[in-house]
Amino acid sequence: MEAKIKENVNAWLNGNFDQDTKNEIRRLEAENPNELADAFYRNLEFGTGGLRGIMGVGTNRMNKYTVGMSTQGYANYLKQTYPGGDVRVAIAHDPRNNSRNFAEITANVMAANGIKVFLFESLRPTPELSFTIRKLGCQGGVVCTASHNPKEYNGYKAYWNDGGQLVPPHDKNVIREVDKIASVDDVKWSGGEANIQIIGKEMDDAYIKMVKGLSVYPEVIAQQHDLKIVYTPIHGTGIMLVPQVLREFGFTNVTIVEEQAKPDGNFPTVVYPNPEESEAMSIGLKKAKALDADILLGTDPDADRVGIGIKDNNGNWVLMNGNQTAVLAFNYLLEARRTKGVAQPNDMVVKTIVTTDMIDRIAAHYNVACYNVLTGFKWIAELIKEKEGKENYVIGGEESYGLMIGDQLRDKDAVSAVALLCEMAAYEKAKGRSLYDKLLDLYIQFGYFQEHLISITKKGMNGQQEIAGMMEQYRKTPPASLNNTPVVQLLDYQLKRGRNLQTGEEWDISLPGSNVLQFILADGSKISARPSGTEPKIKFYFSVNTQLSNANGFPEAQAAAKSKIDGIIQGLSL
Repeated sequence: MEAKIKENVNAWLNGNFDQDTKNEIRRLEAENPNELADAFYRNLEFGTGGLRGIMGVGTNRMNKYTVGMSTQGYANYLKQTYPGGDVRVAIAHDPRNNSRNFAEITANVMAANGIKVFLFESLRPTPELSFTIRKLGCQGGVVCTASHNPKEYNGYKAYWNDGGQLVPPHDKNVIREVDKIASVDDVKWSGGEANIQIIGKEMDDAYIKMVKGLSVYPEVIAQQHDLKIVYTPIHGTGIMLVPQVLREFGFTNVTIVEEQAKPDGNFPTVVYPNPEESEAMSIGLKKAKALDADILLGTDPDADRVGIGIKDNNGNWVLMNGNQTAVLAFNYLLEARRTKGVAQPNDMVVKTIVTTDMIDRIAAHYNVACYNVLTGFKWIAELIKEKEGKENYVIGGEESYGLMIGDQLRDKDAVSAVALLCEMAAYEKAKGRSLYDKLLDLYIQFGYFQEHLISITKKGMNGQQEIAGMMEQYRKTPPASLNNTPVVQLLDYQLKRGRNLQTGEEWDISLPGSNVLQFILADGSKISARPSGTEPKIKFYFSVNTQLSNANGFPEAQAAAKSKIDGIIQGLSL
């Protein structure tokens, strides 16, 4: 065992850690030394998005000690930023194993540091936490969740006073303070319990009222109130609010997938509790088919991602990807607002640099500003703050099944997304049409875009280094061509420079620095490479586009686009 690992193990065996923790370390020493090494070879990194990792004992695991030390660092930064002030934080959690425990530890440490804490009585969706921070005038917030990761994981997302996740300079400053917490002895674990206030229904009611206010066409819902909706919370927090919101909107024919209705951190019916995965939506699909439903919706454990299923023109159920869902949602809000006469001349929409450029074309058609930001809703939130009072934010989204409608919260919100997507289905049904018909119409009008995502995980101690090596190789020697098509531009968001690979011309990129590379091909295809900030994982995003003259040509266009993407993937040796 390496000296550093041994030093970390001994610190826990000899320090102020509970006996169960020490017993588990001894067990791993005897039975699984490799796992012990992975648990202690480094500190679980508090990144710009917070913590995320496998639960267990060790410095590289999610446990009460790593959560407590991180909270102490975050509390220190809040107190430095608001000296002598009334510092307030809101805390929520999802249904994962240990999430309630981690939320209570977070609350106790914050409270022991003299911070006023608003702790939800039980599990709540992440978007409600963002809303609550703004509603109660908090300076920060935390939600204990690992979002859509497998059951072995948990996480800790930190928020700032606007209800968005941490952005510069606060993200790096909090990391710096967390890194200063060298020992569990530096943590104030208890003593401020009087500073904790339990919250619940009153915040639910305020949030539901806000979501109901996002509806554009309540009169259409009144006509189509019996739209057949099937919804699955996939064992998550969505069950707390989604059925209520749909009722408030006026929908009367909602079927909950009972097998996945109960919150359960073991996610017994799925491997990945992620609506991006067809397996997670399979029980809902079966129910939707049996009922001949109009729309199927699923949300992830913390209810910030939404997946939808609709019927194609042959009556077959298909699951929309995140880009398709975003295209439908963006277009609906821009079209419906214009038709209803409520569009504003300063309306704006926001998407991320890895989300389909079809949205840019739709926004241009409606003469609405479309901004592109780095991946993550914190950047959408930051742009809203920057444009506040000058431009009117309507909707933001990203390809990873996230939408944020309206500016009353500052993180992706699957609860309001479910309601608006159902309203959108009702809007089309009132015209005698389906969402599938609408999607094909948009492809014919704006061009057919097809996207694909490959996610590569490099596990173990060398995973991060391998990924860093891949990025460095692409940065130094970008491919000259892919799928027999020249690569004409390299956009390096870390260096904040764009370069024409044929002429050598360079230009500045005006976004914050981020370790993302994009290759733009001569035919308009776009490939993005982006390492994860929280896991040893690298994602490759592919986008190709072509023209579609009529609906009958859709299968052929799909096949041609898939062939092009396959050729690009082969060219990158992925």
